[in-house]
Amino acid sequence: MSHAQDHGRDHWPRRLVAASPVLPILIVSALVLVDLVGGSGMAWVPLLATGPALAATTCGPRGVLLVGLLSVVVGVSLGVRGGAPGSELAVALAALLVVTLACAVTSALRGRRERVLAAVRSVAEAAQHALLQPVPATVGPFQVAVRYSAAAAEARIGGDLYALVSTPYGVRLIVGDVRGKGLPAVGTAALVLGVFREAAHDEPDLLDVVARIERSLARNLGSDDFVTAVVAGYPRRGQLEVVNCGHAPPLLVRDSVVVPVEPDRPAPPLGLRALSGETPELHVLPFDDEDQLLLYTDGVTEARDHDREFYPLAEGLARHTCDDPVATVTALHDELLTHVGGRLHDDAALLLLRMPPATQAPATCDTPDGGRVESCSP
Repeated sequence: MSHAQDHGRDHWPRRLVAASPVLPILIVSALVLVDLVGGSGMAWVPLLATGPALAATTCGPRGVLLVGLLSVVVGVSLGVRGGAPGSELAVALAALLVVTLACAVTSALRGRRERVLAAVRSVAEAAQHALLQPVPATVGPFQVAVRYSAAAAEARIGGDLYALVSTPYGVRLIVGDVRGKGLPAVGTAALVLGVFREAAHDEPDLLDVVARIERSLARNLGSDDFVTAVVAGYPRRGQLEVVNCGHAPPLLVRDSVVVPVEPDRPAPPLGLRALSGETPELHVLPFDDEDQLLLYTDGVTEARDHDREFYPLAEGLARHTCDDPVATVTALHDELLTHVGGRLHDDAALLLLRMPPATQAPATCDTPDGGRVESCSP
């Protein structure tokens, strides 16, 4: 909350300058100066309409009327000084008044659209926090960092999904990508995350968590819809379980070496099991102190530069891996944006887990219900 307030204080002078009619007044003043130097009289009066026209793009109706009134006064002065005929001056001033009123109406409509857009953005931001809940810096024994960018920047949310929860059966997480874009993809992502969060707490077996999601999607998705996903769990120290359902393989970082975690047998995406008849397998791999695991969506690996070259994620991860997951993910995200020229064309999510050394990790112990707490009494 304080961060948001600081952000507002940092930018309020900029917004005040943008909303004030400084630039339009400067333009009107410049026209007066030009007339005083050149003595052209009525020749410059029609150009005074640029003042209220420009004010309409940045100011409210009052600012537009203020600039319009100033332009009329200046127009009268220029016309009288130049000895313009009364009828000619009256026509020019009438045109200036009409332009000013039209610009004031335009400014009012623009302000209304901006207020509507601000309301929509606030709803989108609330939906994002409800759908993609913020992940703390530590979850169970892990250090965690997440970075998510929606291709539709104004929408703030898209079809990529992630969640990481601490359950009685250890830490469990999911990273996935919904086929398609827009509101249908957001709805499917919400469905997957809702089922995952419930099943992760209820099902002792990670494969049963995946099966719950599959059954829910089979009831609710169309025949051409599906979700690629990696579901992982950490049931006990030193052991990580991974179920890959048609998703890009996670990247394991061990001793500064990056290795993709490929499934032993490819499995179909979630929602397509009935068509293929294949079921996913549980892949168990050791996960020790200082190991890291990066999960991501195809918006990262399929991002292209101006030469149509894909972003080399494994190479980037090898370059930027450090003991701080936040720094690693931030460096990867910044490099990704540089690679594509500043704007992504698909949703992109990065989630990095790091197992700190035992001397740095918080003490944990098993609870009677099978969960874990971060401090124990001797």
